[in-house]
Amino acid sequence: MDDSATLLVVDDDRDIRLLLANSLGARGYRVETASNARDMDQILARTPIDLVILDVMMPGEDGLSACRRIARQDGPEVVLLSALGEEQDRILGLEVGASHYLPKPCSPREILATVRAALRKRGTIAAPEGDVYSFEGWRIDLGSHELFDPNGVLVGLTDGEFAVLRVFIERPRRVLSREALLAAARGPDSDAYDRAIDVQVSRLRRKLRAGGDEIIRTVRNEGYLFVPRVVRA
Repeated sequence: MDDSATLLVVDDDRDIRLLLANSLGARGYRVETASNARDMDQILARTPIDLVILDVMMPGEDGLSACRRIARQDGPEVVLLSALGEEQDRILGLEVGASHYLPKPCSPREILATVRAALRKRGTIAAPEGDVYSFEGWRIDLGSHELFDPNGVLVGLTDGEFAVLRVFIERPRRVLSREALLAAARGPDSDAYDRAIDVQVSRLRRKLRAGGDEIIRTVRNEGYLFVPRVVRA
């Protein structure tokens, strides 16, 4: 059960409101709901809210405008949800004050992970000391198994991909052999051969591409090198 916090789900789609209220409520959160920005304002005026999950495309005042107002008033953290998932849309959402921007459709599990990250940012739930690192604008929480890109978007990783990335984060700027990576990252479902690591690294490279920057470098006949400088966040 998560630490108790009060969330407000604002979406004109009743089914989405109920889905999020039920799934987040099952994790121990208190959840209020609203169908538009006007009702949102009334709830915010009478109830202390820690975080707002806010749909962008709503009748009346849209989510971007509402988010901008909340940010100006130093209000709760905001997670934006939108069917508009292009890079410029995500950037605009972050620029108006959202903590995170999730393109629809997204799973309740992804929303839960994003809510936890946003609450930690605000300080509602403390992150374990020493578990959060950053590199090249990316942010990774080793305790919660969450990776966020430079725009604050949650990036999905398989257990195997996360295990390999964790090894790189804990041993940056060092050439690691395939055998060393396999030994450090092996889980109950890992294949005990070198090619398994090559596949995981290839997948990680695709997900970590940002502006063409080289994140993981192949060192011929030796293994792999995690290029960026890693710092505690």
